Amino acid sequence: MNSLIEFDAAGARLAMLPERALLWRDQALLAVADVHFGKAAAFRAGGIPVPHGTTRANLDLLDALVARHEVRHIVFLGDFLHARAARAEATLGALAEWRSRRSALRLTLVRGNHDRHAGDPPAGMGVEAVDEPWRLGPLAFCHHPQTVADAFAIVGHLHPVYRLRAGGDSLRLPCFVVDGSWAMLPAFGAFTGGYQIEPQPGQRIFLAAENSILQLQP
Repeated sequence: MNSLIEFDAAGARLAMLPERALLWRDQALLAVADVHFGKAAAFRAGGIPVPHGTTRANLDLLDALVARHEVRHIVFLGDFLHARAARAEATLGALAEWRSRRSALRLTLVRGNHDRHAGDPPAGMGVEAVDEPWRLGPLAFCHHPQTVADAFAIVGHLHPVYRLRAGGDSLRLPCFVVDGSWAMLPAFGAFTGGYQIEPQPGQRIFLAAENSILQLQP
């Protein structure tokens, strides 16, 4: 097991982090998928009692990664806000306070399906919102899984998880899926659920397990 595992993506050296994020060191860039800020608030607005504090947990984790890896640019691979109901005062206040402390960061949102309903982040956050695919060097950042001509695609959307089985026990873990022309990130958000996947021919699965990345052996 390793705390991170690197792989080559059309000449870009990328590192998978156990915190369910992807690091491009040469660009001081962190990519995260499916944060779904305010999802818990949206559930509470619908009368479903769920825990508070998920937005703060996500922001604290971003803070830790920015500091540890000297990140200057964060790319959100879609679904920044969960829904219009996620634009609760507490959620937007926490985002604004975080942005005021991280004003030097460049933030890019590649719009996903939830962003079409929730709307772009508040203008005061200074987030550049773009449509997919958004290209930078040899990479194409997307929300939906897809291949992009003449680029290696970095995608999200499915919240992939893999079920480990041992005897009568099982455990679901978030995972990265790497193919020849794209890599899929697990959901970064702390309250997002997951879609169970099975590896297809030519795909590699990397489990985000506590403080390590574990490659699933074929």
